[in-house]
Amino acid sequence: MRVGLVVEQFDPRRGGLEQWTAQFAQQLFGRGHEVHVVAGRFGPQTAGMPIIAHRLEGFRSRIGFGKAAQQKLQSLRLDVVHDTGAGWCCDVFQPHWGSWSALGEQKLLMLPAWMRPLKRVVSKALPRYRQFQRLMARQYADDGRVVLALSRRVASDFQRFHGVSPEQIRLVYNGVDTVRFSPEHRATHREAVRRRLGVDRETLLLLIVAHNFRLKGVPTLLRAMGRMVGQGKRVHLAVVGGKRVNRFVRSAGRLAAGHAVTFTGAVDNVVPYYAAADVYVHPTFYDTFSLVVLEALASGLPVVTSRFNGAVELFTDGAEGHLLSDPADVDELLARLEPMFDPALRAKMGQSARRLAEKHTFGQNVEQVLSVYREVLSRRSARARRSASSGKAPFVCRRRGTEIARPPSQSVVRETETSS
Repeated sequence: MRVGLVVEQFDPRRGGLEQWTAQFAQQLFGRGHEVHVVAGRFGPQTAGMPIIAHRLEGFRSRIGFGKAAQQKLQSLRLDVVHDTGAGWCCDVFQPHWGSWSALGEQKLLMLPAWMRPLKRVVSKALPRYRQFQRLMARQYADDGRVVLALSRRVASDFQRFHGVSPEQIRLVYNGVDTVRFSPEHRATHREAVRRRLGVDRETLLLLIVAHNFRLKGVPTLLRAMGRMVGQGKRVHLAVVGGKRVNRFVRSAGRLAAGHAVTFTGAVDNVVPYYAAADVYVHPTFYDTFSLVVLEALASGLPVVTSRFNGAVELFTDGAEGHLLSDPADVDELLARLEPMFDPALRAKMGQSARRLAEKHTFGQNVEQVLSVYREVLSRRSARARRSASSGKAPFVCRRRGTEIARPPSQSVVRETETSS
């Protein structure tokens, strides 16, 4: 297949979406497919990748990016176009961050209750809001495209906020590279990283990997650290990622937890930190399906995360870790962390975590997406045959420059199955 991937920035250093897209492109090439990437920026790490790069220029907004991508894609003869949430010209639409509308609602939970109605009104008056509304109207159009949801929660958001019909949606959970992320790396990295962090063997090392600190619950975690340090507990927190960390460093200091928290900034390789940690903590206010949680599970770490993370659909609370009902509740977070000071319990949960990750590999994820591609091509061929026999022209989405057959009627969101 000649596959087109559309992403705003093709740079695995940027975050989970970008990492997934780069890894997915390599997997497609390894399976014999021709991979075209349409993006506004290509990171230096992608220079030697086996892709055909199409860099977009001259756009100044998200709508501008979408139009530039549409124009480029119409000039290419691709079998399948897969957009990761940046534009709208596609056969398969997979916004990794989920619904912008749902994200906006979840962000309100980070504010005091009295402020939320005011924030909602003010936000709707902003040009940025109107631009997103225009963008989403095109992205969720019912014109035959398949919409991939990373979790059932996200599928529900698509239906609730955008009126996407269940027959348009396919459920495809994320997957993880269980070789790159593995408990076996502890022998190589654990002691060295802990020494660098100033953490001895008896100290509980917590880890979070994030870029948007507020959304992922770092403030809650810092307040919990202040409480635990005040109680004399032997605990340390490593915060990996982020750019503007100074105000969070100051916050840790004000909470009397500064000496027990290390902000590493962005790192090229997170594997050593998973190997060094004892528990992964992710009190997020919104995650469609956190890749870092899967990486932690694959690394054999117990995970504490919130119910607003799509990854919890795979969890059994108390088996691979613990779930939080409110990511802003410090007392609840402390209650979930308290059992983690028991090494035997951590070991048991870590083994369960690894077993869960092994059921959701990146290879399986790729095959599930490819099955959707095959569905798109099969549907298109069937439509063309019916049109030929009836003498009618096939349905062609001229504004996208691709021929798409409308989906057959279905009644439920379908979960894709891995091809064997």
